Amino acid sequence: MTKPSSPLLRERGTADSNRVAMVELFFDLVFVFAVTQLSHTLLEHLTVQGALQTLLLFLAVWWLWIFTSWVTNWLDPDRTPVRMLLFALMLGGLLLSSSIPQAFADRGLVFGAVFAAMQVGRTLFVAVAMRGRHRVLHENFVRIALWLMVSGAFWVVGGLSEGPTRAALWVAAVAIEYLAPALYFYVPGMGRSHTIDWDVDGHHLAERCALFVIIALGESVLVTGATFAGQAWTTPTVTAFVVAFLGSVAMWWIYFDTGAERASHRIAHSDDPGRQARLAYTYLHLLIIAGVIVCAVADELSLAHPDHFEGDGRAAIAAMIGGPMLYLLGVALFKWVCNDRRGPPLSHCAGIVLLAALAPAALAHLLSPLALGMATTLILMIVATWETIALRRA
Repeated sequence: MTKPSSPLLRERGTADSNRVAMVELFFDLVFVFAVTQLSHTLLEHLTVQGALQTLLLFLAVWWLWIFTSWVTNWLDPDRTPVRMLLFALMLGGLLLSSSIPQAFADRGLVFGAVFAAMQVGRTLFVAVAMRGRHRVLHENFVRIALWLMVSGAFWVVGGLSEGPTRAALWVAAVAIEYLAPALYFYVPGMGRSHTIDWDVDGHHLAERCALFVIIALGESVLVTGATFAGQAWTTPTVTAFVVAFLGSVAMWWIYFDTGAERASHRIAHSDDPGRQARLAYTYLHLLIIAGVIVCAVADELSLAHPDHFEGDGRAAIAAMIGGPMLYLLGVALFKWVCNDRRGPPLSHCAGIVLLAALAPAALAHLLSPLALGMATTLILMIVATWETIALRRA
């Protein structure tokens, strides 16, 4: 395989070849806004339809970010053309994020067209940068571009459509994009890629994904602080505020205490880092980030109405229990894949069972939002403590 020699590519093997550049962190700021928009959109449309629509938009936002992170694993962000690419993507990302609340209303074309342009434009940039420099990756990005052009047509046509037609076309677009890596970007006449050819720097990609988890957790903390600031500081609201904060700390501990570092070491020393990056970081981190976003919504609901659920409360209960369950499931699968375990961590599995056991009491209105929030946070803290003690004894 031809070694990369393009001035736009990172020089592998040097002391700082896998560092995350400042411009990458600057780029991530756009996605702080995107995560905020997603959580607020879910909060304002806390129905089955609203949840499914928010999920679809989240899948698009995550795919845009993770694909760009793969790209900057090869491209050198300190090169001016690469910086210009990231700045252009930031502008597009701001437009995309701004359209999220009305993506299924009058800003559908903005969301669909901008998303397609960002995906295809970035991929073509990389294909050109690899041409004549890195044959295997050049061919891979040509395949990726062809797949994204097909999905992009669905995004644009969906934006021009309305109602169920838009939703159906966008579901098809997401399905195409998410199936593509699993099918190794197979293109008739061009063959398919091989994960061994995706010579990613595992440490860099692991750090990028860890930073996105921080983005999501940070958004959760911001929501907690902003909501609390607008409430009367009564005993229930102060208690709900402290509980929400402790829940965020527990989620940070569960992911970062040992899991993230061990996974980073594993992928950095893997014989096929591309395969592990595709499963552990590209796909499984979806559950982790989705769980944090739903937890942020749950925290806001608990702070706004700590004493009682509005209406029948089923949507709020689903968010308050479902958010931590999604998070624990995602982290458990991530650790299972990355940490040489025979199965997912027992502490995480027990936490998921305990969270599920809260549902009957919550649905019977035996638990107030504050009580339910206290229970879910306690379970997260138990999981964090359990695993920490178990690993220290190992």
